[in-house]
Amino acid sequence: MAAANTTKTSWKLQEIVAHASNVSSLVLGQTSGRLLATGGEDCRVNIWAVNKPNCIMSLMGHNNPVESIQFNSSEEQVVAGSQSGSLRVWDLEAAKILRNLSGHKANVCSLDFHPFGDYVASGSMDTNIKLWDIRRKGCVFRYKGHTQAVRCLAFSPDGKWLSSASDDSTVKLWDLTAGKMITEFTAHTGPVNIVKFHPNEYLLASGSSDRTIKLWDLEKFKMIGSTEGETGPIRCIAFNPDGCCLYSGSQDCLRVYGWEPDRCFDVVPVSWGKVADLALCNNQLIGVSISQSVVSSHVVDLNRVKKSGSVIQSLVQDDKPLSEPPAKGATIRRNYERPLTTCSKQRVKQNSESERRSPEGERRSPSSEEERDEKESTAEIRNAEDYKEIFQPKSAISRTPPKKSEPFPAPLEDAITTSTPISRVDPAIAPPTSRPLPAINPANRPVAGMKPAEPAVILASRNEPIGLNVADFLPPAKSNKQPALNDDDALTQIRKGHDTMRVMLSSRLKNLDTVRAVWSCGDMKTSLDSAISINDLSIVVDILNIINLKPSLWKLDLCTSILPQIEELLQSKYESYVQTGCTSLRLILKRFWPLISDTLTAPPSVGVDITREERHQKCKACYKQLKNLSNVVKNKAGQVGRHGSAFKELQLLMTPLD
Repeated sequence: MAAANTTKTSWKLQEIVAHASNVSSLVLGQTSGRLLATGGEDCRVNIWAVNKPNCIMSLMGHNNPVESIQFNSSEEQVVAGSQSGSLRVWDLEAAKILRNLSGHKANVCSLDFHPFGDYVASGSMDTNIKLWDIRRKGCVFRYKGHTQAVRCLAFSPDGKWLSSASDDSTVKLWDLTAGKMITEFTAHTGPVNIVKFHPNEYLLASGSSDRTIKLWDLEKFKMIGSTEGETGPIRCIAFNPDGCCLYSGSQDCLRVYGWEPDRCFDVVPVSWGKVADLALCNNQLIGVSISQSVVSSHVVDLNRVKKSGSVIQSLVQDDKPLSEPPAKGATIRRNYERPLTTCSKQRVKQNSESERRSPEGERRSPSSEEERDEKESTAEIRNAEDYKEIFQPKSAISRTPPKKSEPFPAPLEDAITTSTPISRVDPAIAPPTSRPLPAINPANRPVAGMKPAEPAVILASRNEPIGLNVADFLPPAKSNKQPALNDDDALTQIRKGHDTMRVMLSSRLKNLDTVRAVWSCGDMKTSLDSAISINDLSIVVDILNIINLKPSLWKLDLCTSILPQIEELLQSKYESYVQTGCTSLRLILKRFWPLISDTLTAPPSVGVDITREERHQKCKACYKQLKNLSNVVKNKAGQVGRHGSAFKELQLLMTPLD
């Protein structure tokens, strides 16, 4: 084995408790890579210097949890959108609020500053996109076309276009000056979470919950690339500053992609969990993630990451050699033409039509309520020294965190491998406990994200691992035509898929540790809800296997949370998942159907009985979910074997539902 390197490829930089309650949003300053803004359920926006432990500034004024945040390009301003649909723009240099903007009818899900002008775009769960003039305190245009929540907005580098991504699985491109949609991209099959423009070329990248990143040519308006191999939803992507490659922040993993042709240059294990945002500076990539009230930051040394040349073997198709990417500067597409000065002359469409479509037009004067909100909004400076250094430097030329800041130093290698170990739950959010979580047996549990060739039903007991060909690991038959594998080729064959499997198992251990921390507080409902929120059925199965061993742990509250999950388990291709779902449903029917039935058929009570009303609502929700499940059970009751008998028993138990 080769000697250990002196530095790591990736490492944890910092872990901070960012808010008194859960963190609901965060963003990195893209220009410097050294500023971080977090929004919390405590309705505050906190500003941090990356790798410094203390909050620089806390911005107060929102009355609802902060759902979305964004810095402007100079990092002098920050805009925050709340659950109520309002926006607040803050001047960080002056430590005061600039504007309070309202007009959305639901949560503000996405924000972006125009690269040159004094405009902010906001996307909401109300499906609308609004363009705001910060100077005039008003909405100057409203873009309508999406049918579900708008999850991401991005202005083009030249400031002429706006791209939007939505839960309706579409990406739309809008012309700001004409005030209309240019085109719509519809190749994604799941909600689109992120869009990014190429820094130079007419190229757009979009990442989706369908586990793909797609690249769109903005001259021909067609898709020119699509990635494969991601193990979870795509939440954040970033182009290299020179545009040579695209980075994708996946669950505990960084992937590096090229296009034309599609290829994956590198896969780097990083223990950042569900990474929420990426920024690049000094040939380092900084990634930040959220776990309840804790924000973690990690660094990847891009000098040690492949950005061209050889590719990951699993993505090469038909063993065809891939052409080298064009040399830097030899672009095959038109480049953006950026104005030499600010875009004060580049006006967006603001005519009678825009005012008619947007009742919050630019001539609207602020209400007394909004003026009062602005007066009541405050910026509390928590760290005067860092505030003066970053936002009020002595030299007006070198402001913001310095553009030429030093790279974050890499720690010395303390192990043979170059990856950092998966971190445990932070002690600040995991209270000590004297009652440990029962041991969880991971046997026979498939790992989400692996996509080998598999049978229709994967049995819980089997002699061979699914998706692996045992013959690959046996000595090849000796013949004159086929020479024996040498040691290097044999090791390469054995290691195939090892990194992906290790990342997935590490991620699963981390998720189970998170659930265990909640369980230690003794609240079974919260523990189960946290397992469900992770969105990984294997975690839900592990927890259900424990609860099923002790039926007295079941409560009516648990039923309302777990019945939708049981529907997924019963339709799973994994036999062990189906068995767990059947066992849980059987326990629910035997213990709670008499209560549900009696509650729903009882005559109305006289007077107000809050406890009874709550129980009635829970029973009503359970009944509706059980009715949906009865159709699934009926369809599967005709199967033969152990599954068929289990579903027949459930069908008999569910007969009273009809």
